[in-house]
Amino acid sequence: MTSQVDQSEAVDGPGGERRTGPASPRSGPQDGSGRAPKPIRRLDRVIIRFAGDSGDGMQLTGDRFTSETAAFGNDLSTLPNFPAEIRAPAGTLPGVSSFQLHFADHDILTPGDAPDVLVAMNPAALKANLPDLPAGAEIIVNTDEFTKRALAKVGYDKDPLADGSLEAFRLHPVPLTTLTLEALKDSGLARKDAERAKNMFALGLLSWMYHRPTHGTELFLRQKFAKKPQIAEANVAAFRAGWNFGETTEDFAVSYEVPPAKLPAGTYRNISGNLALSYGLVAAGERSGLPVFLGSYPITPASDILHELSKHKNFGVRTLQAEDEIAGIGAALGAAFGGALGVTTTSGPGVALKSETIGLAVSLELPLLVVDIQRGGPSTGLPTKTEQADLLQAMFGRNGEAPVPIVAPATPAECFDAALDAARIALTYRTPVFLLSDGYLANGSEPWKIPDVGELPDLRVEFATEPNGADGTFRPYQRDPHTLARPWAVPGTPGLEHRIGGIEKQDGTGNISYDPANHDFMVRTRQAKIDGIEVPDVEVDDPSGEARVLVLGWGSTYGPITAAVRRVRADGGQVAQAHLRHLNPFPANLGTVLRRYERVIVPEMNLGQLALLLRAKYLVDAQSYNQVRGLPFKAAQLADVLHAAIGTLDAEATR
Repeated sequence: MTSQVDQSEAVDGPGGERRTGPASPRSGPQDGSGRAPKPIRRLDRVIIRFAGDSGDGMQLTGDRFTSETAAFGNDLSTLPNFPAEIRAPAGTLPGVSSFQLHFADHDILTPGDAPDVLVAMNPAALKANLPDLPAGAEIIVNTDEFTKRALAKVGYDKDPLADGSLEAFRLHPVPLTTLTLEALKDSGLARKDAERAKNMFALGLLSWMYHRPTHGTELFLRQKFAKKPQIAEANVAAFRAGWNFGETTEDFAVSYEVPPAKLPAGTYRNISGNLALSYGLVAAGERSGLPVFLGSYPITPASDILHELSKHKNFGVRTLQAEDEIAGIGAALGAAFGGALGVTTTSGPGVALKSETIGLAVSLELPLLVVDIQRGGPSTGLPTKTEQADLLQAMFGRNGEAPVPIVAPATPAECFDAALDAARIALTYRTPVFLLSDGYLANGSEPWKIPDVGELPDLRVEFATEPNGADGTFRPYQRDPHTLARPWAVPGTPGLEHRIGGIEKQDGTGNISYDPANHDFMVRTRQAKIDGIEVPDVEVDDPSGEARVLVLGWGSTYGPITAAVRRVRADGGQVAQAHLRHLNPFPANLGTVLRRYERVIVPEMNLGQLALLLRAKYLVDAQSYNQVRGLPFKAAQLADVLHAAIGTLDAEATR
C-alpha cells in the first residue's frame, strides 16, 4: 500500500491533527446510535502486540493493522514472531504466535521494547507475553478461551482474570469468540468457520481504538477471499462488528490518536526486508541490462524472496526452485557464466551446503549474489528466529584462500539499497558477494520512500567481444588494471573460447597450472582484488566531538543501537555511533575511527564475531555485548550498557 506524503500540502483535521490522506481515520462502520463521541486522547507513539495460537491469524491481523497504519502516514516498525511448526500445538506456550507493531508521529527505529497494548487470544498468549508488559499496559483478552482445560495446559492453577494477579494492568475482558459468532449468526457459516473470524473482530476493535482507516482492510478481505464470497463477507462483518463494539461498549471509554509522522516529501509504501531485497534484485537487473536468474531451494526465512521474484518474469527475472541447495547455486553460477546476474538465496544451513560452489565462483571469478537470511543455529536451530551468527561462515567458510565481499543491510527498507550495492560489487569486480540479512529484517517492515528509478546506480557491464591478447588470442585472466577483474566472455562468442573449472588457473591464459609461484601469485591477486573494492568510508555520528565511547554495529542491530544512543544522549551522556554495511573489505578509515575512542563497544546477536575480526585486524580492545535469544536487542538494555561504559571511564578519570 502506497501513500503520498507532502507536508506542504497536508491539511489540518479535527482537533488540529495533521493529515496526509483524503480519508478521515474516524471513517468506519457506524452503529447508528447517535451517541455522543467518546473522548480522544492524543499520543505520540504506541506499541501493540497481537498474540494467539499460530492458527489464530495473528500475522495476518498484524499485517493488516500495519498496512492501514502505513497508509495513514505514521512511521512504524514491526516484529513478527511465530513458531517454526506449520501448525504448532494449539493452546501451548511453544505454539504462541505474535506480531508487534510500534507506530508513531516521529521517526522510530525499533518495534519497541515493551508493548503498551497486548491482545491475548488465549491463556497461552497471555502467559507467554505477560513478562514483557510494563505496569499500566492495556490487556485485551478473549475470555471465551479461558477454560479450565486451557488454563491447566499452560500451568495456571487459577484464572488470572479473576485472581487479582493482573491488577497492575488495565484489563479488558472481551468474549471475542461469542461476539464474533453473534455477528455472524446469519452468515450461513458453520460454527467452526465463523469462529475463525475472531481475529478480524479484534482487528476492528483495535482499528477503532487507534483511529485506523477501515476501507483498505475491507477491500483486502474481499480480494483475498474473492473465490469464497461468503467467507469474505463474514470476515468483513466480523471486522465491522469489532469496530462498532469499541464505539458502543462502556469498557473502552477512550480512543487514541497518533498523528501522521513528518516524513520527507515523496511516495511511501510499507515494505518488509525480503520484499525490499527482492525489488532491489529486480532493479539491479534493470540497471545492469542483464537478465536475473535465481537458483534457490526453499528455506525459512529466505523463501519469500523466491516467491516474490517468481512474479516478475516481465522484468526478465527467471526463477528455478531446485531439488536442493547445491543444485540451486550450481544453476545460478551456470547462469552467471552464461551472462546473467546469478543469484541464490538461503539461510545458514544452506550456506554450508553451497560453500564448495561459492569457492568455485571465487576460482572462476564470476559475478554471483549469495543472499543469506540469517537465522538461529547451529544446524536447524531456530528456523523462525533471528541471529547474526553467519558472519564468520561468510568470511571464511570455504576451503583454501577464497575471499568474498560481504554486504549487510541495517533496516528492512535498506535491503533494497544493499541488493543494488552487492550487485555493483559483483558485476564490477567479477566476484561472488555475500548479502547478509537476517530474520528480523526479512520479516519486519517499515515505511520505504520509493526511489526515482533514474537516480539508481548505473550497473551496466561490457562483455568481452574480441580477443585481448597481444598475439590475437583470448586471455580470460588478463585483468583490468584498476579493479583486477577479468573479462566476462559469454559462451558462444566467436574467438573467445576458454577453459573453466576449479583447478588453479595460469595467470592470463587460464590454463591449468600446478606451478607453486603461479598459485601464490593467483591467491594474492584474488585477495588484492577484494581488498581493493571501493566502499564508502564509515560515517561517525558524534555531535559533540567529545565522546570517549564508540558503539559500533552491523546489520539489524542498527535500530536498537540508535534508539539506545538517543536515550543516552537525552540523559546527558556523550556517545559516538558508527554502523558498518561493508564487512569485507572494511571501510578504509575504520582503523582510524576505532583508535579515536577510549572504549569501543560492539553489540551483536552472536558471541562476538565482528569484535573478533576488529581485534585481529586493528589490534583494538573492541568489547563485545552479545545475546543469542532469537530476538533483537532491546534499546533499554543497550542504553544501560552504554551508560555503564561512560560511567566507568568517568570514574577512571577521577582516580
